[in-house]
Amino acid sequence: MKLYLDPGHGGQDPGAQGHGLNEKDVTLDIALKLRTILQNDYENVQVKMSRTSDTTKSLSQRTSEANAWGADYYLSIHINSATSSASGYEDYIYIGLSNSLTAKNQGIIHEEVLNVNELKDRGKKKANFHVLRESSMPAVLTENGFITNAHDAALMKQASWRQKVAQGHANGLAKIFHLKRKSQPEPTPPIPSPGTLYKVIATSFKSRENADELVTLLHDKGFEAFVNSTTISGETWYRVQAGAFSDRSNAEERLTQLHKASFKDSFLIAE
Repeated sequence: MKLYLDPGHGGQDPGAQGHGLNEKDVTLDIALKLRTILQNDYENVQVKMSRTSDTTKSLSQRTSEANAWGADYYLSIHINSATSSASGYEDYIYIGLSNSLTAKNQGIIHEEVLNVNELKDRGKKKANFHVLRESSMPAVLTENGFITNAHDAALMKQASWRQKVAQGHANGLAKIFHLKRKSQPEPTPPIPSPGTLYKVIATSFKSRENADELVTLLHDKGFEAFVNSTTISGETWYRVQAGAFSDRSNAEERLTQLHKASFKDSFLIAE
């Protein structure tokens, strides 16, 4: 899948403004986050961006570049503005299209973005925007909230929200193009140092008498246990040890058994 990703405005054109925000900054951040998601999480994805920094680029330059590259999809990210009462999310395809694949894809993007963006649904719309009209591939333009609305703008200021909006767009693209996720390598378990011993400690006491009483209780419950003294910050502590293993998984199994037997203070130490 070759995606031409177009964060609206930029450079000398700030786009919509409100509540201390410029549209060009919000759209760029969402687009960069979206590119990272697609490139990191999915196979066979190429992304070309109209801009990756705060630069000026005309609308005709954007569509000409997308057409020359042979993009499979044109996605333009925008932020809306109007009166302070207007709020919510909407998206657009070219006005001349009806019951088309582009309209079907718009519906997928629309649903996936709305699933995560915490904005009111203003519907799927059509317009004669340049990037929709002059792009030779299916294209959609998303309007991700109103910068002039206090609620929407407060969300835009949150990096976590911009990440969610990027993820919503990615989810829609993954559905449209049946993108395959990259396989994640299995985490490599930590290799213990040679001779590491995992000791299962039921608990520790300052009183030897209390430690001896716990050993008796553990024996009654079927656990082997003994008292092992140690010095911490100049004080003697009496640890009640209920096993020692060279294999951490065996130690964790014993720890689980102790927890189930109501010895909730049990813990592991590695030596």
